[in-house]
Order: sequence, then structure tokens, then C-alpha cells
Amino acid sequence: MEQVTGERIAPQTSARRVALACLMGTSLELYDFYIYGTAAALVFGPLFFPEFSPLAGTLAAFATFGVAFIARPLGAVIFGQLGDRIGRKALLILSLLVMGISTFLVGLLPGYAVIGVAAPIILVVLRFLQGIGLGGEWGGAVVMASEYAPPNKRGFYASFPQLGPMIGLLLSGGIFLLVAGLPDEQFNAWGWRVPFLISILLVAVGLFVRAKIAETPVFQRVVETHSEARVPVVELFRTYPKTLLLASVGCSIQFVYFYLVAAFAPAYGTAQLGLSRTTMLYCVMVSAVFIGLGSILFATISDRWLGRRTLVVLGTAYLGLLAFPFFWLTDTGNPVLVAVALSLGMFGIGICYGPLAAYFSEIFGTRVRYSGTGLAFALGGVLGGAFTPIVAQALFASTGASWSVSLYVVAMAIVSLACNLLLPKGRRDLAFDEVEGRGAGRDAVGQRT
Repeated sequence: MEQVTGERIAPQTSARRVALACLMGTSLELYDFYIYGTAAALVFGPLFFPEFSPLAGTLAAFATFGVAFIARPLGAVIFGQLGDRIGRKALLILSLLVMGISTFLVGLLPGYAVIGVAAPIILVVLRFLQGIGLGGEWGGAVVMASEYAPPNKRGFYASFPQLGPMIGLLLSGGIFLLVAGLPDEQFNAWGWRVPFLISILLVAVGLFVRAKIAETPVFQRVVETHSEARVPVVELFRTYPKTLLLASVGCSIQFVYFYLVAAFAPAYGTAQLGLSRTTMLYCVMVSAVFIGLGSILFATISDRWLGRRTLVVLGTAYLGLLAFPFFWLTDTGNPVLVAVALSLGMFGIGICYGPLAAYFSEIFGTRVRYSGTGLAFALGGVLGGAFTPIVAQALFASTGASWSVSLYVVAMAIVSLACNLLLPKGRRDLAFDEVEGRGAGRDAVGQRT
């Protein structure tokens, strides 16, 4: 049984400062990640797959978008293995570098017309590296914020990295709006590259902030007692196999909705509803505010009133019920109603997403916490995010109606709901050493204490 004291050691850095540093890092990394999704919806089809039809080109662009999700579990394993062995801080700096450099290089990449088939191949490689970086980012950020937070405010402080999607979407959407007003010829030639190139400046700021925070007291105690897991990933699969599986599938519905809004909706709105790309970007940006509001609100509620698993279950049910109304509103083609539909979806994600960081941190022990939280979230991204834009596009193409996409969303919500109901409750009232002293050092699925 692992015994790790954590919150009882005087921290070298305040919980608030750590939370803000984690927020800045996830915001910048998710900005890098999302500008790719926007570019895939708006320009990558004709630029990198010009020999395809418009529909096939969009599908191919979304396929490259999905490559990063395949890479995310690998990134979670690599960074989790190192983060549970040598510490959280160094790996968070490395993940930011991997994401930032690969994103910057996408902005320099010539199109198919210049270097031929090498262009989409290099694009896929750079997207894969983006996935590696993001796979290491989320687990490390939420673990660091959680391990610094006092137990009675763990949900609140751990939700700061969860605001990354809101800030990342607002940044990426805002910068794309600045260049979206260019004539199509200029936008396709160089305008789309601007958001990728300026990302290197944002990454430099993130590195500066993260370099000033200290390692978590919880992990410092692990090092002092020489209780690190020899091979964290192996120990994770040995001690938490059911928790890992259920957590991965349980969070997948959040990715389904997020990438319906952030990736599929811009392409759907411009191609099928006749809305301008500027209008769709505004709609996505408005909706981004609601994932942030939902996340911070329900993370705080999880500290005071309802439990974290309860909120995740309620949020998952809400997202399943929203599947058909989401497209009823969107299909009106009215920009206001489209924004309402996207915002309802993002707010529903926030119900689950806000408490999720602290919840995942509580159901995995310190020796494998970085690996467990990161890998569960990354696998959820593969199941829910990697294929949602391309599946939604293919379903609509085959049926000509949005109800088929709604059915897909309902099916994913039902599966996620079943898994979330089988997960153990979090331990919001206990310090991490007390959590681990009461059973978090083994697979706790089925415990209802």
C-alpha cells in the first residue's frame, strides 16, 4: 500500500500560481491544436489534397486531423512514464516545446502544388507530433494543479487547466477572424499560415511561466521515500485496468461534442447551410465561453455539494438528450440559433469537464497518477474525438440528413454513461495520502464509499 504525504508538506509554490501556470500552458497547447482543426475545415482540403473532390478533400483533411488523436495515447504513455519517474514540471515544459515547434513548422509547410505528395506526408508527421505533445500535456497539467490544491478546493484549482479549451478556441478563432476577411486567394496562399507562425511567440511566454514553478510536494515525497513505480505504465495496467478502461470510454462523449462544435460545425455550416466561414467562427467563439463557464461552475459545485462522479454522469446524460435538438437548431441556418446550439453543447461538456481533472486525479494513486490521468483522457480522445468529424461527415454524405449524426451521438452518450456509472466515486474530502491509505493504490472499481 503506498503512503504518500503531500498537502502536509509546505508547498514551494502557491496553488493559485501553479493553477495559472497550468492554465497558460494548456491554453497555448490547445490553441495550437485547434488552429489545425479550423484550418482543416477551411483550407487544408484544396491545399494538400487538390486532386480530390471537395467532399473527399475535406474528409482527407479531417483524417489528418484524427492522426493527432492516435498519437495522444503514445504521448500520454511516454510523458506519463517519465512524469511518474522524474517529476511533473520538466515534462510539462517538454510537452509545450514539442507542440509549439511542430505547430510552427506547419505554418512553414508548402502545399501540394509546390512539393507534391511530400506535403501531405509531412503534414501528417507534424500532426502526429502535435498529438504526442498534447498527450503529455493534459495529464501533467491537471495532476500538478490537483497535487498542489487543498482537498476542499481541489476541483476548483484543478479546473484551471480545463479552461484551456475556452481560451484556446477564443485565441484561435480570433486570429483566424483577422485573416478570414482576406480575399480567398490570399487566405489560401498565406493567410491561414499566420495563426501557426505566431504560435511560437505564445509558446515562449508559456515556457517562461512554467519555468518558475516548483515540483509538486506530493511527488517530492515520493522521491524522498524512494517509492516511485519502476515502470509506471506497467503498474497502471496491473493495478487499475478496469478504472483505466471505464474512464477512457466514459469521457469520450465530451470529445464527440467538442469536435462536433470545433471541427465539424465550421465545415457543415459553410458547405451545407450556406453560412460564411466568418459567421461560423463567431458562433464557435461564442460557444467557447460556455465551456469555460460550465467548467469552473461545476468544478466548484463538485467541491461543495454534488460529487464529481455524479456531475460527470449528469453531464453525460444531458449531452445524450441534446443530440437531436442540437441539429434541429443548427439546421435552421439562423446564425443566432446556430450559436445557441453550439453553446448548449459546450456548456454540457463543461458539466463533465470541469470536475473531471480532480476526479481523474483522485481515482489513480500518486505513483501512476500522471500516467493514469493522461492515458485515460488520451484514449477517450481517440474514441470520441479522432473519428467524430470524419464519421459525422460520412454519415451526412450517405444519408443527406443530420439525424444520422444525432443517432451516432446518442449511441456514444449511452456507452459513456454506462461506463461512468461503473466508476468509483472521487474522494474530494481527503488529502492524497489519505485517499491512497484507503484503497486508491489498487483498482477501486465497484467501491461506493
